[in-house]
This record gives sequence, structure tokens and C-alpha cells, in this order.
Amino acid sequence: MEKMSSQKECLIDEKEHLDKKDLHRRDFLKFTGAGLAGVALLGLSSCKKDRNDDDMSGNGFYFGSGDIAILNYAYALEQLEAAFYIKVVNSPFSGITDMEKSFFTDIRDHEIAHREFFKKALGDKAILDLEFNLSGINFSSRDSVLATAKTFEDLGVSAYNGAGWLIKDVSYLLLAGKIVSVEARHAAWIRDLIDNGSFANQEVIDANGLDVAKSPSMVLQAAAPFIKSKIDVKDLPTY
Repeated sequence: MEKMSSQKECLIDEKEHLDKKDLHRRDFLKFTGAGLAGVALLGLSSCKKDRNDDDMSGNGFYFGSGDIAILNYAYALEQLEAAFYIKVVNSPFSGITDMEKSFFTDIRDHEIAHREFFKKALGDKAILDLEFNLSGINFSSRDSVLATAKTFEDLGVSAYNGAGWLIKDVSYLLLAGKIVSVEARHAAWIRDLIDNGSFANQEVIDANGLDVAKSPSMVLQAAAPFIKSKIDVKDLPTY
């Protein structure tokens, strides 16, 4: 766990000269991500590595069934987020500040860590790398990037919240809970960049004061315009 944490810290630029408020906010993201890396490492030992020769069926990338399907569902979403943030960092929008670039780099590293965790946890049950359609995003525009980031982060949080009760293995459920807490911090920061104080408004909080939860079918419908690969989710638990 110490090795993984140190590797994670190497990915984060500690040389940014931020004011005290921004440093506190950045630490909020950085340390939740580093902690997750350690939890992910611990979780690998209990994951099954059964052989799956049907990653690509005639109908597309087959997610499997039961908990495996849900993990592949999460893996697909993490692949999408990682692909998006990699491009954001590699092609920063016009006028991006040092603080924004530093935070987006942190989030990119978190999403890559999430993606790689699911890939290792699923082993031979993991779907192959998906192709995505990000052509509709203007990566040179701050407004376009932030609006897309908001969409992805809100969708990711609602996806984990909505799929949690479908997971049968409590060890998987615990790990999903750890990851969604990090995703929620991403969502809060993105929303705050767009409109200060909007991180917990009625768009993401239901009438009971809880985070919005969406079924896997609802989430995949919303994500469909960005997923170029054909996927087969016929056995994915949903409601």
C-alpha cells in the first residue's frame, strides 16, 4: 500500500504555488485519490480471475452477468472518464489557470487509477478497451469542457449510487463505496467552478436530501452518445 501511495504522489505536481484556500481544496482531491489507490490494492487479492473467452460476442463487448456485469459497467464508465480527462490535460482549454490544470491533472490520475483497478479486479472477465466519441466536445472551450465534466461526474455518482444495491458481494460493494466518494468530490469541485455553491443543489440531490441514483439502463442511455464501441449488456442487472 505504501508503494502504491508513493507512486500516486509522484503523479501529483507538488510544485504548484497555490494560495492557502486553493491548496486546501487541492489536498481534498489529492488525498482521497491516494487513499483509494491503497484500498484498490488491498481489494485485488479477493477478486476472481476466471477465464472469459467471450469479451467480444457477436453483439458487442459482453459485460457478463451479476456482479461481473456491474463491475464491467463501472469499468466502462471509468474508461470514458479517463479518456476525457487525459484529453483535457493533454489539450488544455484556452485561458486555463495553473490551479485548474493542476486539479484536472489530479482528477485524470484518479480516473486512471479507477480504470486500472477495475481492469485488474476483473482479470479475464474484463471487457476490452472501448472506443469513445468525444468529437462533440470543444476541448479548447472552458465552458464546453466544464459542462462535459459536470455531465460525466454527475452521471458517475448517480451510476454508483444506483447500482450499489444490485451488488451481491459485500467486498465489491465496499470498494464501490470508496470510489463513489472520490467521484462525488470531483463532481463538487467541477460544479463549484461553474457556479460557486452549486455542488449540492437540486440537480444532484433528491427530495430526501440524498444524492440522485440512476439505474444502469438510464446511465448507459445517457452515456450512449459518447460510446463508439458496441456493447452487450443484456445480462446486466438493472431496474
